[in-house]
Amino acid sequence: MPRLRIGQAAELLRVSPDTVRRLVDSGEVKTVRSSGGQRLIDSAALARYMAAQPRPATPALNRESARNRFAGIVTKVTKDVVMAQVEMQAGPYRIVSLISRESADELGLKAGVMAIASVKSTNVVIELPRE
Repeated sequence: MPRLRIGQAAELLRVSPDTVRRLVDSGEVKTVRSSGGQRLIDSAALARYMAAQPRPATPALNRESARNRFAGIVTKVTKDVVMAQVEMQAGPYRIVSLISRESADELGLKAGVMAIASVKSTNVVIELPRE
């Protein structure tokens, strides 16, 4: 089985490397030492750990037929007279959507706003999570 470095496991878990080290120190994730002394995590064991974790509750959303939803943070909004280009970061994914300027203004989209990108086919829909 492939073995992962602490940083690679952190990226997969979407946590910091320090969090992975704490999981290793507590025995929740097993490691082996490389010949150079580096801690390596068995990818199959990490997959089992991830599968055993409770799934976070999905934010309350309007019912939509889109299945691919990415919660993230808006990093940039570029507006012209009619359209707006919205860039988001959702975990390791950069998402770009073109929406009407009016929609971007109504949603109050700007850098730092938490939003959800709904991807269906080639369309990306931006919406805000319910509070």
